[in-house]
Amino acid sequence: MQKMNTAVAVYSTHPQAEEALRAFQSTGFDMKKLSIVGKDYHTEEHVIGFYNAGDRMKFWGKRGAFWGTFWGMLFGSALFLIPGVGHLIVLGPLVGWIVGALGEGAVIGGLTALGAGLYSIGIPKDSILKYETALKADQFVVVAHGSMDDVTTAKRILERTGALSVDEHRAAGAT
Repeated sequence: MQKMNTAVAVYSTHPQAEEALRAFQSTGFDMKKLSIVGKDYHTEEHVIGFYNAGDRMKFWGKRGAFWGTFWGMLFGSALFLIPGVGHLIVLGPLVGWIVGALGEGAVIGGLTALGAGLYSIGIPKDSILKYETALKADQFVVVAHGSMDDVTTAKRILERTGALSVDEHRAAGAT
């Protein structure tokens, strides 16, 4: 996989992550360059799922409306069971990175499928462990990628939307 420039933010709540995605949308940022990851298993019935019927998506669970809101905005969606992390909903190009890393057998020692997807685009292992720990704690991770200008813009947006942390990862030799 190609290494990419990325900005990654961690949010403690889904309203904060939602605010970030809406901030991107309002600035005209290319929504195909955004991904969001989070858990949603806290329901009375302990049921979570989603299905795709043509261009329609239905999510269940406590945060079903939250995930459903972004279905049309972000390109790609999947539900993964990551051992040690749990069920993760992933929206955006990160889905392809995870599947691509798994398809290439790129699961690196000690990394989950999610970690392998992030590692394949150039995010360092120590940062991946930080993001997986956040997800285990029911937090949300937003990933923006693109040119250095895109990532600089994304970082500014992420920093003003209440993120617990914002990191920038530059691909070696990338512009």
